[in-house]
Amino acid sequence: MIRALIALSAVLLTAMPLCAQVAAGTETAPAKPPEQIVAGLSRDNIGITTSFDGSQILIYGAIKRQAPEPEDQKLAVIVTLEGPLGPVLIRRKSREFGIWVNTASVGVASAPSYYAVATSGPLDQILDRRVDVQQRISVPMAMRAFSGPLLVQNTQPFTQAMIRIRERQGLYQLETGGVRLVENTLFRADFSLPANLTEGEYKTRIFLLRDGKLVDQYQSAISVNKVGLERWLYMLSHQHAALYGLLSLAVAVIAGWAAAAIFRFIR
Repeated sequence: MIRALIALSAVLLTAMPLCAQVAAGTETAPAKPPEQIVAGLSRDNIGITTSFDGSQILIYGAIKRQAPEPEDQKLAVIVTLEGPLGPVLIRRKSREFGIWVNTASVGVASAPSYYAVATSGPLDQILDRRVDVQQRISVPMAMRAFSGPLLVQNTQPFTQAMIRIRERQGLYQLETGGVRLVENTLFRADFSLPANLTEGEYKTRIFLLRDGKLVDQYQSAISVNKVGLERWLYMLSHQHAALYGLLSLAVAVIAGWAAAAIFRFIR
């Protein structure tokens, strides 16, 4: 009897790993969304030269469907283009005794150097608030947490002022209707990049929504780097500051001497 129990236990112990493997093999993969984004970029890198005055980027794509399109849910597409993140200190100036001085400041831990949003319709009508908070899609949501101690009760005027300034500089953009949809399947969005771009990786995101709810998203990147003489001068100024200063001084002296010589020749 004891030998029979030992043999049965050995059989059960041998079978347990096999059962575990079978159970693991039957785990189902996450279901694919009924609608998926297939997208591409007109270019994936931008070179900043001494004559760089901005660039154009085309983001295009299609919606791949696993089932017929639902007719009772409104389709929307949002495309964002985000530059490198960095801390920002926002100061407020006030007039004290006839002099403009800094009276308050708010630090933003991380804000995009460039941020553009293109939509297929009004943002407040096609985007659910909770999705905006989770994905940080709109311009105000793109800024991360505040840094340092908060010495003001209301930070909103500070962030709004920074957004206004960067909008005037062409660094923050909201293009309502900037995404063109063709038969609810094909889409494209054109972005105009200003000349004052920060070097680094620019993240592109595409959001597919139905009645404001997120169905699918797609992400890619664009590399923005200085090239040619611009790159050489940038690297020289950062890695060999003393040599860069001497060269700048030499160029200034030669330019001054040349200007004086030309002036004497004209006279």
